Amino acid sequence: MTQRVALVTGAMGGLGTAICQELAKAGHKVVASYHPEFDKPDEWKKEMAAAGFNDIVCVAGDVSRWDSCVAMVAEAEAAAGPVDILVNNAGITRDRMFARMDLGQWEAVISTNLTSIFNMTKQVSAKMAERGWGRIINISSVNGLKGQAGQTNYSAAKAGVIGFSKALAAEVAVKGVTVNVIAPGYVATQMVMAIKPEVLKGIIDSVPMKRLAKPEEIGGACAYLASELAGFMTGATLNINGGLYFH
Repeated sequence: MTQRVALVTGAMGGLGTAICQELAKAGHKVVASYHPEFDKPDEWKKEMAAAGFNDIVCVAGDVSRWDSCVAMVAEAEAAAGPVDILVNNAGITRDRMFARMDLGQWEAVISTNLTSIFNMTKQVSAKMAERGWGRIINISSVNGLKGQAGQTNYSAAKAGVIGFSKALAAEVAVKGVTVNVIAPGYVATQMVMAIKPEVLKGIIDSVPMKRLAKPEEIGGACAYLASELAGFMTGATLNINGGLYFH
């Protein structure tokens, strides 16, 4: 199997960690992108090494800033080689009912969750097309499909991710580059599991399967979309939400 280079943004969160691990298990060279202000790369690398993942390259950057993305991808390529697989996973929430949401909360989420997709994809898509092979995997959310009160900013960004992906997929399909979306429901990351028990129970009760997704279930879907077997799938959205929403 040809070893591919996979760059994952938001790599050090619960979902990003699982994506990195599943891509590494699939034989890819993984580059983990992290935010220097919010992530702890040394601790994360120790945890990954303890789990048997010793060869992951880490690069720092802010996906909401163009210049930072240019520098980050250049560093990634210098360390690991040309990026064949890009997983745009980085995201934040600034939840508030729209009547009380301010411009800063709107702009922070749009820039980190949507503009970042432009910033990162621009660095690699043309090179993928030139080489005749590429995988772009964008992480959306069930709330980008169904909407969620208190998340006009987040739902708008995640819906935009889907529209962006469909349009780009149509442009680069002939070049051997696929662009797909994963829209997870509620995932059992450390952040979600830290929610108050009564709130967490309400979330689980709302899911027809009566459980949360395992992070590796999302990571496994990424590994599939990054594989040779997924070469005929593009412009698609994989809904992994336990039956919470059908689309």
